Amino acid sequence: MTEQTAPARRTEEEIRATVAAVISDMAPKDGVVVTAGSHLIKDLGYHSLALMEVAFAIEDEFDLDPIDEDTARKITTVQAVQDLVVERLAERDGS
Repeated sequence: MTEQTAPARRTEEEIRATVAAVISDMAPKDGVVVTAGSHLIKDLGYHSLALMEVAFAIEDEFDLDPIDEDTARKITTVQAVQDLVVERLAERDGS
């Protein structure tokens, strides 16, 4: 019988880097530099459909429950997305 091990948890730094990479890869504007302070709409060119697509991609990447509309409206920067993902993973993993 083989013993199964749980997948290694990502560090907060890895989580934040992955979120930034997903946002950067899917950004509607080409050649933008994504930083924690980048505004999703103003700096990166996201519009409502693109925001939904990136939300789905992040939910899939981290196996998260869907982000509710009220929370989504408050997320305006890359850091806000990173903070939300870190918070949700901590809640889920009991950290």
